[in-house]
Amino acid sequence: MELSILAKKIHHNAKKHGWWDTRRPVPELLCLVHSEVSEALEAYRISDELNFREELADILIRVCDMAEGLGIDIEREVLAKHEINRKRSFRHGGKVC
Repeated sequence: MELSILAKKIHHNAKKHGWWDTRRPVPELLCLVHSEVSEALEAYRISDELNFREELADILIRVCDMAEGLGIDIEREVLAKHEINRKRSFRHGGKVC
C-alpha cells in the first residue's frame, strides 16, 4: 500500500472517531507524536519488544494523521527528503550521532 493511501485511511479513521471535529493546533499534534516517541523509548528501556513495535507504529500513525489533516502529501515529502538524504556525505560530514 502506498503511504499516501495509508495516510488517508489513518486520517479518515481519526476523523470518524471525533479527533478532528475541531481545528487541531500543530503544537498539540507534535506533542502527540513526541508522546509516542517517549512511549517507544520506555518500552525499549524495559525490553518490551512488542510494545516497542506498537509505539513505532503509533509514531507513524500520528505523523500520517497530522500530515493528512494539514493537507500535506506525506508520501511526496518523504520521497523528496529521502532524495536529499541520499546525496548527503557520509555521516553528514562526520557527525557522531
